[in-house]
Amino acid sequence: MPSLDIVSEYDRHELTNAIDQASRELDTRFDFRGIDASFKLNEKSVECIAEHDFQVEQMLLMLKTAMAKRKVDIRILADSSDTRSGKQIRRVYPIKEGIEQKYAKEIVKKIKDSKLKVQASIQGEQLRVTGKKRDDLQEVMQMLRADKSLEVPLQFTNFRD
Repeated sequence: MPSLDIVSEYDRHELTNAIDQASRELDTRFDFRGIDASFKLNEKSVECIAEHDFQVEQMLLMLKTAMAKRKVDIRILADSSDTRSGKQIRRVYPIKEGIEQKYAKEIVKKIKDSKLKVQASIQGEQLRVTGKKRDDLQEVMQMLRADKSLEVPLQFTNFRD
């Protein structure tokens, strides 16, 4: 019986490259001359450090552009939290990996509402979809790729016949 797994992952190496590319752009931009601003990649988050709010916003725009060029989905960055220390603002963007329970239930509901002859089950931080025909699984993939309301980036792995 054909099956596939739906996961939400990112390529850490490409994210590192995107942050390096944004850092190089930060060094060459005229409006950031003489300003202590930097990007920092932690285990599960990305930090933007600058002196003013608008500079942090510009840094986020640079980072998103670099991520798009590297084909890293920008939806992996969760909502941020700010901390001020002295003259610096540190904005931390947690990195989303895996499908949270509420999003998994939403995806399963969309699959069931599509009336395709497939079964979807939640397995930890991923979903497994099985069906009798390979074409049904491909329709599920196409439907989920076309759905722009999902807040998590999805990849389809482990496709088996």
